[in-house]
Amino acid sequence: MPLSLRRGRVTAVTERLDGLVRLEVDGIACIAYPELTGDVEEGDDVLVNEQARLLGLGSGGFDVLHANLTRGLGLDAEPGAHVMKLPYTPVQHAVRHVEEDGELAPELGGLPVVCCTLHSQVLPVLAGLGGARCAYVQLPGGALPVGLSDALRVAGVETVAVGPCFGGGHAAVSVASALAWSASAGFDSAVCSIGPGIVGTGSRLGHGAAAAAEAANAARALDGVAVLAARVSDADPRERHRGVSHHTEAVLELAFGWPVVAWPKGWEAPETIESLAEVETAGWREACAGLPLSHMGRGPDEDPRFFEAAYAAGALARTLRAS
Repeated sequence: MPLSLRRGRVTAVTERLDGLVRLEVDGIACIAYPELTGDVEEGDDVLVNEQARLLGLGSGGFDVLHANLTRGLGLDAEPGAHVMKLPYTPVQHAVRHVEEDGELAPELGGLPVVCCTLHSQVLPVLAGLGGARCAYVQLPGGALPVGLSDALRVAGVETVAVGPCFGGGHAAVSVASALAWSASAGFDSAVCSIGPGIVGTGSRLGHGAAAAAEAANAARALDGVAVLAARVSDADPRERHRGVSHHTEAVLELAFGWPVVAWPKGWEAPETIESLAEVETAGWREACAGLPLSHMGRGPDEDPRFFEAAYAAGALARTLRAS
């Protein structure tokens, strides 16, 4: 399907964040990524992509700025960059990648790598890591811009945008090189996740959660320890996500040599998962207090098992690094 572009004028700039601007174009909510479009001001003549909003898709509550015709033409590329993000697309742009900036570690040396299937797991995972120095690695399969994540702004961790993902503090061509860079930089652990939202078709394997299997495979191949944050819920109205989600099962099916699945101590263990590691999660609520936890509009009171399971993955990774 072709792009659905319309021309309009910026009627309001409502919020400026690191890597993200929220605005209105002709009174309609819109977001912009200044890394791609340059700065944006009220009154600018712009092009926006309105397709998701017109189709009523999950990511369609707003338009996305495609080009700023007033002040976004003829922008300079990042100095020294020659590897393209989103190559051969209308939004291709050159970015400096970690692979170009020095020798990467040949292996991970036991680095714990927490593999998430949803972005809403990231904050409780980080809480479970308890302040360990952590690199966040964003994988394709959800939102591509790292700057869309309010959770990462709260977390304040180093970020690496993999493949077509963009806007991170660093960029990497592959998840393998992102993890090797994390080991080279001396991080205590790495947390891999797709961005906010998830690509999904309702099918067994056609969803963004499968990216966690790629991360787990890369971690194991490079002598790291892959920990899977299980997606677990008693509150999800959809049967395929109730209990242990089919997303978790798909990752285990696709991962060579199963990653360790963190499982809160005292929970009944599912018979379908062989590689469980029980984790003490007492105090998870206190550790997560003050964090903007949200999953499908539900918080820790509405869907506690979801957040406790994610916390368990971080807590397990913390003990693995300590040992």
